[in-house]
Amino acid sequence: MKDSNMKIDVEYLEFLWPMRHYLITCGDLLAGTANIIAVSFCMPVSKTPPLIACAIGRSAYSCELIERTQEFTVNVPSRELEPKVYYCGYHSGAHVDKFKATGLTPLPARQVKAPIIAECVAWMECTVQQEVETGDKNLFVGEVLEAYAEDAVVHRERTVEYAQGDFPRKVYGTRFGGV
Repeated sequence: MKDSNMKIDVEYLEFLWPMRHYLITCGDLLAGTANIIAVSFCMPVSKTPPLIACAIGRSAYSCELIERTQEFTVNVPSRELEPKVYYCGYHSGAHVDKFKATGLTPLPARQVKAPIIAECVAWMECTVQQEVETGDKNLFVGEVLEAYAEDAVVHRERTVEYAQGDFPRKVYGTRFGGV
């Protein structure tokens, strides 16, 4: 019989894994300030009105852009984009143009100035309704103005997968010696 008092410290995020990764775009495509950030902390928080929340590091360049423009797009990448997702997560848009560096294609969104990423399979255009400081991140609650996807994704001929493999301690294991 297992002793229920035997508890071991763990990284709490391990129990939320696997997660889906997203590419958030922000800034203004026409003004040349468009940027991409990779995030996993993104979730629906209301159906009516349609709201999603995304947590972005307070020190991230994207946080500054979203605060300034009050809008962003959530781009859903396919598995084939995994190396580009990781690139966007490890590099700052303050120092590099991630569209040029990754070869991802910015396209005009329907209602916001932040672009969508052509290579992704689904897109949600959002305006910020609320911003909450939460530890080392800011939680942006955005109203979804537009949501659209590739025909193959809508008809379930193509699926969008969750992150695979073991829990990435290098990315998320901050309490027990991770990055």
